[in-house]
Amino acid sequence: METRSAIDIDLVNLTVESVQDGFRNGKFTAEQLARACFDWIERHNGTYNALIFLNPTALDDARRIDERRAAGEALGPLAGVPVVIKDPMDMVGFPTTAGWSKLYSKTGGVDLMPERDAPVVARMRRAGAILLGKTNVPILSHTGSHANDSWAGPTINVAMRDRVPGGSSAGTASAVASGMAVLGLAEETGGSIQNPASAQDLVGIKPTIGLVPNAGVVPLSGNRDVVGPIARNVRDAALCLDVLAGYTSEDPKTLASVGRQPEGGYTGALDANALRGKRIGLYGPGWRNQPLSDEAAALYERVKGELVSLGATLIDDPFEGSGFADLRKTTVPLANFDARGLESIPYDVEKYLERLGTGAALKTFAEFAQATQDENAFGPDGVLNFMHSLADFKAALANPSLPPEMPEFVELKARYLRIFEKVFGAQRLDALVFPQMRCELPALHGKDTIQETTVGEINIAGLPGIAVPAGYYASGSPFGLIFVGRQWDEGALLALAYAYEQGAGKRKAPVLA
Repeated sequence: METRSAIDIDLVNLTVESVQDGFRNGKFTAEQLARACFDWIERHNGTYNALIFLNPTALDDARRIDERRAAGEALGPLAGVPVVIKDPMDMVGFPTTAGWSKLYSKTGGVDLMPERDAPVVARMRRAGAILLGKTNVPILSHTGSHANDSWAGPTINVAMRDRVPGGSSAGTASAVASGMAVLGLAEETGGSIQNPASAQDLVGIKPTIGLVPNAGVVPLSGNRDVVGPIARNVRDAALCLDVLAGYTSEDPKTLASVGRQPEGGYTGALDANALRGKRIGLYGPGWRNQPLSDEAAALYERVKGELVSLGATLIDDPFEGSGFADLRKTTVPLANFDARGLESIPYDVEKYLERLGTGAALKTFAEFAQATQDENAFGPDGVLNFMHSLADFKAALANPSLPPEMPEFVELKARYLRIFEKVFGAQRLDALVFPQMRCELPALHGKDTIQETTVGEINIAGLPGIAVPAGYYASGSPFGLIFVGRQWDEGALLALAYAYEQGAGKRKAPVLA
């Protein structure tokens, strides 16, 4: 079999469409493309530290896709497309380490080896995607800014190497941004899709909670965790969401998604004219009383003009006087983070461990706590020490076999949703379009964190958001937008994001080290 080097294929700009064109036109096979990606990984992963495990069966998987295509089988759009998987997602054959040395035998910990794939990983396999490997995260996905404390070392931002890469899906974003893969699976509890997508000049979809299953993913919160794609353009992200979304009995909350997906799939609604006649709400103190930096505000002014030129009507600070901003509370002040809803983690971890199978090294939360006691994540110096400030965490910790009631979180979520719906109805809004961050990215190894605009609000309420590139600060730091809408509005939001990307897109391919 003739091989193709990464130099022969423009991996940094490759899209799902160009991959399928390459297959159709005989430019390369799935096996040749996978080999090119592995060459590229060998060349660049030492710089960016995006991937922590490589899949030795990927070339065999690609070869089977080529055989099926040669036999005339009708294959889906992701068949043969190189993809990476975020480390906390269970993938057969690999330990799920969640970035923590305590959960990896080669760093003195214990291996959590799943007996079956997480549903989202299984769905990508069934779609024919070529799973190249697993990507780096911070310990237990605890931060939305970086992966500096991972057992594998820091992941580097491809767009700007001295700035944070975004977290916790840092490795997935760096792999996609650098061309190591075309698509990546990410997961968000507190900004972990939208932050790395924006930080590395990419598209990310943070879905409505319940649209995509998160069984088989190391949890931070069963009430907030969502899996979604990171891609280089809106269409690719939509194609991936088509594969990921939908019901599974492994995750009962996905029952709520039945009938909520567009009949023609998420790509079917993409329309370059979708912003025409739409009413778009703008960022302001009614949403959150944290102003934009001067440069972010100037970049946002340019975006407002672009939205108007694409046919949108802009509504200034639609949440003014609604009481929405008053609901926010920073339970983790140094990180500017509202952690409410995470207090169920002992129960969520217990259920995650149960799913690993009868041969799992750890089967209960008590065993998990015992195995990691000398680096207690919930202790005074642990990465999740803030959990003790949450209303029902003490009760959850006392009996991890029982799900906590969490009345405070449930009421907060209800209040967020009631106000959100009321404002959208009264103002006849189609979507919100905000800068995803209030200011440019902080330094890679500094103490500052990403200053986002939507994380606590849409994670607690369970609302969808789509991050899209929208330009650059004078320093070169990426400036991104986030499109936010009602629950289950992913189809409409993707259409709007696509219209913006087609009409005013500013993404430039990165210059690799």
